[in-house]
Amino acid sequence: MGHRIWYKYAGSPMHSWLYIILFIILTSFVLETVLSILNIKVLSPELPEEFSDVYNSEDYAQSQEYTKATTFFSLIENGFTTTITILFLTDGGFNLIDIWARSFEFTEIVTGIVYVGTLMFLSFLISLPFSIYSTFVIENRFGFNRTTPSTFAVDILKSIFLTTVIGTPVLALLLWFFGTYGPVAWFLCWLSITIITILLQFLAPILILPLFNTFTPLEQGSLQETIRSYAEKEKFTIQGIYTMDGSKRSTKANAFFSGFGRFRKIVFYDTLLKTLNNSEILAVLAHEMGHFKLKHILKSTVAAILQTGIMFYILSFFLDNSDISTAFQMEHISIYASLVFFGFIYSPINIFISLFFNAASRRHEFEADKYALQTLNTADTLISSLKKLSQANLSNLTPHPLYVFFYYSHPPVLTRIQALTHASHEHS
Repeated sequence: MGHRIWYKYAGSPMHSWLYIILFIILTSFVLETVLSILNIKVLSPELPEEFSDVYNSEDYAQSQEYTKATTFFSLIENGFTTTITILFLTDGGFNLIDIWARSFEFTEIVTGIVYVGTLMFLSFLISLPFSIYSTFVIENRFGFNRTTPSTFAVDILKSIFLTTVIGTPVLALLLWFFGTYGPVAWFLCWLSITIITILLQFLAPILILPLFNTFTPLEQGSLQETIRSYAEKEKFTIQGIYTMDGSKRSTKANAFFSGFGRFRKIVFYDTLLKTLNNSEILAVLAHEMGHFKLKHILKSTVAAILQTGIMFYILSFFLDNSDISTAFQMEHISIYASLVFFGFIYSPINIFISLFFNAASRRHEFEADKYALQTLNTADTLISSLKKLSQANLSNLTPHPLYVFFYYSHPPVLTRIQALTHASHEHS
């Protein structure tokens, strides 16, 4: 069926949008493929000298095998989904779903919810086998997976529930704004999404995160006393210190802050507590605290809000566009379909914007590292923690610079260690 599209569009001025969209899809696929191959090719068999005290030859070889396995699997998944997307587009799949959604004769908003929900569900079904293989084959092969089939299934059901409960009213609100308020709708959408996002930041630690993990107050002891003493010294208010049962899904270790102001909580994965000693855990905390003290969280939030506003403003020019609807073989023009189609058009803009966000994020990581160095008066414990976490998570120690430029929100760990070492010499 796919070849029929070319006859349909031959001689039509509308076909240029089809070519543009196909070009965007294929360029994105080629870019990821080229960068991934470059990243694999620069894998060095020589262990960087900085890690000789943590890695042995077997650990290092396994980290490189993990990078290769996850990269090639990602390329296979991306190739499959790209092919399915192109076939779905050129064979009129978007229109078929629209005809089916309209057959129920709901209101425009409800029809839009059915349409978008159906596309999301189809996308989920396509990605599900890859998620299963990644979790139970690749992650299992390298000793990371602790997820049971029942946990995996329950997580999916909870995610679908949250997407439905939160996403449905948000989508309905956007469709109502765009269908009612014309030229100012983009601003109302921007304002609403900003308010909802901030609200969710407050509610997530209370209502959402506990649906997936159990949070337990850190037991009394030297670690808690050390953390509270450091927080008081830095005049950093925290509501509580918690551990999270990350080990129920993976052996990978992490830590994070949740909440705002006096409601801030420190959360450590239980795997982190098993991987690092108390001094190293404090160094990780000092780094995370640096993000707050240096207002990185606030800056990132403001930048994300501005990005959302720009996106909605650009979107307002593409609603009810008959040329784009024709490119997707739509029989009817609708706001809800335009929202979906805009995602394809906005993709290259989003890639460009993400370059700035990633660059800013990498700069923030260096600054937070330096904050930890200055407040702890040593870089040794943070460097030690970075090495151990890299070994525990089988991180790629030598990624390609272009791959880092496009995809890394954190600097490569080797670069961070070298920067910390240099800053330590200056500090002393």
